[in-house]
Amino acid sequence: MSTRDTFNLFYKSKKDFPFVGVYMMTTPTVVATDLDFIKDVLIRDFNYFTDHGVYANERDDPLSAHLFNLDGQKWRNLRAKLSPTFTSGRMKFMFPTVLEVSDRFNETLGELLKTQKTHEVKDLLARFTTDVIGTCAFGIECNSLKDPNAEFRRYGRKHIEEPSHGALVNRLMNAFPRISKFLHVTRTRGDVTKFFMGIVEETVAYREKHNIRRNDFMDLLIQLKNHASIDGEDSKISEKLTFKELAAQAFVFFVGGFETSSSTLTFTLYEMAVNQDLQDKCRAEINRVLEKYNGKLIYEAMNEMHYVEQTVLGM
Repeated sequence: MSTRDTFNLFYKSKKDFPFVGVYMMTTPTVVATDLDFIKDVLIRDFNYFTDHGVYANERDDPLSAHLFNLDGQKWRNLRAKLSPTFTSGRMKFMFPTVLEVSDRFNETLGELLKTQKTHEVKDLLARFTTDVIGTCAFGIECNSLKDPNAEFRRYGRKHIEEPSHGALVNRLMNAFPRISKFLHVTRTRGDVTKFFMGIVEETVAYREKHNIRRNDFMDLLIQLKNHASIDGEDSKISEKLTFKELAAQAFVFFVGGFETSSSTLTFTLYEMAVNQDLQDKCRAEINRVLEKYNGKLIYEAMNEMHYVEQTVLGM
């Protein structure tokens, strides 16, 4: 039985309680079943629930030491450094980059429809999100829309679909992190680590040598690496981001985004396809908002498409 099925069984059998206590291997674990309790954990009392209990090995597997995997004070220090990178203002600066890739998506879809009446949209959307996140996180043109076997797409899929270990070993790593570190067990495949570390090293070296600035996530990480702050803003953090920390954050930004985003978009399009009323409402809102902004899709216009946002979030 998979971890997902196990937790689903606990959830369904104890829905009348706000939470249920179980053991995952030797680790006592709480399974939240009540919405208010979940809000307490994720929002109101979040400071007490920062650890995810996921194995990370900074020494042997630097890409595993990203924000989601770290615990305790290491997590707090890194979160304090990275918080300024996720403001709405920073996201607004990246929006034109997303639009550029969106135009290429429309071109690719148009070419495909000339020869194919039906197409597997999930793969196409995964290539789209790969190009978007690859550009925003690494500042690199991944070109997976044009080439389904492009390196970024290939290694991203390899990390998701061909993990270095099976479910049992992953559970053992999480349950016995000290033993796993002693045995030099890594979560990330060696070839995936080599590829992404190499890409980050080349990108950082090139930008620093030529003093290149871009409105992307990589630029913000480089600033934190060199100055411990962004655009000269006052910061309580004096410790700079290390290169390995920089690489790990860029990696999780990419891997954690392209698959989840493409799946969400796929479900959204499916629901629109089978629910004409939903599709009509979304189209009407898009047309109404774009008319207000003279047909231009800008950041402010997107933020006014509330029904479309609710539709996507509902997936």
